[in-house]
Amino acid sequence: MVRLGSALAGALVSMVMAMPAAAQTAITIERESEIGTIQPEVYGQFLEHLGTQLYGGLWVGEDSDIPNTDGVRDDVFAALQKLQVPVIRWPGGCYADIYHWRDGIGKRTPRVNLAWGGTSEPNTFGTHEFFNLAERLGAKTYLNVNLGSGTVNEAADWLEYITGNGQTALAQERRGNGRAAPWKVDYLSIGNETWGCGGRMRPAYYADLYAHWASFMVVDGEKPVMIVSGAHDGNPEFSDEVLDHPMIGEVSKGISLHFYTLPTSNWSRKGAATGFAESEWASTMERTLRMDGLIASSIAMIDSHDKLPDGYGLYVDEWGTWFDETEGRSSLWQENTIRDGVVAGLNLNIFHKYADRVPMTNIAQMVNVLQAMILVDDERMTLTPTYHVYEMYALFQNAKSLRVAMDGPTYSNGEISIPALSASAARMKDGRLAIALVNADPGADHAIAIPRTGAERATGRILAGNAMDSRNSAAKPEAVAPRPATIRQDGNRFTAVLPARSVSVWIVG
Repeated sequence: MVRLGSALAGALVSMVMAMPAAAQTAITIERESEIGTIQPEVYGQFLEHLGTQLYGGLWVGEDSDIPNTDGVRDDVFAALQKLQVPVIRWPGGCYADIYHWRDGIGKRTPRVNLAWGGTSEPNTFGTHEFFNLAERLGAKTYLNVNLGSGTVNEAADWLEYITGNGQTALAQERRGNGRAAPWKVDYLSIGNETWGCGGRMRPAYYADLYAHWASFMVVDGEKPVMIVSGAHDGNPEFSDEVLDHPMIGEVSKGISLHFYTLPTSNWSRKGAATGFAESEWASTMERTLRMDGLIASSIAMIDSHDKLPDGYGLYVDEWGTWFDETEGRSSLWQENTIRDGVVAGLNLNIFHKYADRVPMTNIAQMVNVLQAMILVDDERMTLTPTYHVYEMYALFQNAKSLRVAMDGPTYSNGEISIPALSASAARMKDGRLAIALVNADPGADHAIAIPRTGAERATGRILAGNAMDSRNSAAKPEAVAPRPATIRQDGNRFTAVLPARSVSVWIVG
């Protein structure tokens, strides 16, 4: 042991005492400045026939030894119930444009999934199974019909089969297959990524097809909310040209946008889901924060089209992280770490900021695919950090989004510099405030202060990881799980320290 002389020790103590305390970021919530209602559908899910999402994931079939109800795993269903899932998009994705709905009703017709690796598609999860699942969850339905290899008659028949309430042949066929009452299709899109896997169409050609098909998407005088398939982040001009069509505003309520977070921004080498360097943490955060500018520019583009009705929406119906595939795993299966949880929090805060123009988003995807809520392996189920963020944020559904202002610290790595902190706030129906706080800095805690404005108490939960790639597993299912947040009352403020790599949700009031 090395002993310090008393003079040197005293000098060191004086130096430490003289060091300034960590700067405290003041967060201002403009309580009287409402942006709009955060629609529950902002927390939407996406269920595509891909990898082991359905077969080997959510769906085990009625004859499985794994506990299930009507073929859906009981443990996965119970976990999804806790998320208050508001809407589910199905059957794709790219798969939608090769899906023929009659293969999945009555006597099933096995097919090959040409959209995703040529795997076997037994079609045991079809129309009845999807709509029954949504009904049990209390979720709305978002149907993507097959434009790429289907026909307008096929799509119109499918809608009538699902929603018809009369004595038509299709409604009677549904009844004969075990469903007496019609279901409801809440949202409907014609085609998916029509600039790519959905048919490699020119925007004007797609817009003509869309307007034609949309005219026939009506049953018993009822029409779903119609969404036209739009661009991804690299081709905004596609959406711009689609919206030039003189009738698009008459046959759609909004246009979709797809944006994925790749650490490298390189589709050939996306980056690893685990074991990554801090430089890839930083690049992941920098790329995901581009969502804000992408939404803003998309809204400006929409508003530049005079023939569109006021309030024409932007539907971000595919988003999330996308990493290199894991060797030995099914297509697009990836680990889900605290990095994914932070990405989820950052994006949800952005969506809250645009609550008046973004009525729905659908994270990709629900089970075993990309930024999944749940990972399933045989009889074992693991809740991911992304799942926990969605569960924590569920109280924002139907709350009034409020404007938030702060001048916080910066996180830098190499040439990347981004805001270290992100926040959103909303007024819940009972008058209390919901506040979401994200610390995207992987190496530093940050102190924050929020005015009390008459509130008597604040409670909250926090999700954090010990490392940049901390994650849950069957062996350690709660390695990354919510815990109570420490919030102090300091005069007229509530204060807290946000740990590095964390997402927090408070209730104030």
